[in-house]
Amino acid sequence: MDRAKFEAIREQFRTEAKERMDSSAIYELRKRYLDRKGGLVNGLMKEMRNIPAEEKAEFGQGVNQLKDWVLENLQKMEEKARAQELQHRYEKEKIDITIPAVKIRRGNLHPNTQVKNQIVNIFAGMGFDIYEGAEIETDYYNFTALNTPQDHPARDMQDTFYLTDEFLLRTQTSAGQIHVMEAKKPPIKILSPGKVFRSDDDATHSPMFSQMEGLVVDKGITLCDLQGMLDVFVQKLFGEGVRTRLRPSYFPFTEPSVEVDVSCFACGGKGCRLCKGTGWIEILGAGVVNRKVLENCGIDPEVYSGFAFGIGIERVAMLKYGINNIKLLFESDLRVLDQIND
Repeated sequence: MDRAKFEAIREQFRTEAKERMDSSAIYELRKRYLDRKGGLVNGLMKEMRNIPAEEKAEFGQGVNQLKDWVLENLQKMEEKARAQELQHRYEKEKIDITIPAVKIRRGNLHPNTQVKNQIVNIFAGMGFDIYEGAEIETDYYNFTALNTPQDHPARDMQDTFYLTDEFLLRTQTSAGQIHVMEAKKPPIKILSPGKVFRSDDDATHSPMFSQMEGLVVDKGITLCDLQGMLDVFVQKLFGEGVRTRLRPSYFPFTEPSVEVDVSCFACGGKGCRLCKGTGWIEILGAGVVNRKVLENCGIDPEVYSGFAFGIGIERVAMLKYGINNIKLLFESDLRVLDQIND
């Protein structure tokens, strides 16, 4: 029996086993020596046919001893490799509990959402219900039912996105009050927030913006009720001591119509950059519901009256948080949004 061949395989195995071995390399080493078809040890059995008969038993015994020796060494190597890999994994996943924790950034609501929630909470406390209408409206609900006929000049005040001759993207949440008055008899007390759309774009205007319409209809409602309610509203929103001022204006769906100013909450009415030295800031439009609007909805104007008002959410947010460009409210810049959290 050629013992030198057995010893040569052992020496080759020892040499290769000295290299740094991980589980993958040990698997390849096992395959190289013990594979049934191409393994060096199992390949010795193919030489059995060339061994004299009297030496076959000794040769077979030698092959088995060599195979057991290789298996024993591979097992030791595998155990060592598993221990090293497990230790490496422990080191990699180890957590030092004495290290300060990674600071987790807390998000906050968008300024528009904050202002909307504040306004809704204020009016909900006064007994208002919330109505959210559709953003796609018909010309009738957006204009005609609000006392704005086809040839009325008030249509020129709003650049409208028409989808068809009949349908359009609503230019005002006022359309919602028509739906409510058609479906519900007075008394009515609703707040209608939502997105509106107009073809207008500059530092203080956006083609899409948020508006909130308020409507009250009941017996004996007057302009004094409107101003009294708005006084409570602005004091809760901007702080105690803030007052309102009504200036004559024009809206086709209210008569009389007013622009509502608030005394400057930054300077207390003394005059500053925010109020442009006047002591007053325009905040919303309002008025007593036009008799024709009530009639269009089947409500008797001889029995009932009401008031309506419309607030621009972005405008309130810009005033309250000192934002000078409306586009900052649409860019989702965290450097801006992180500064605003009531």
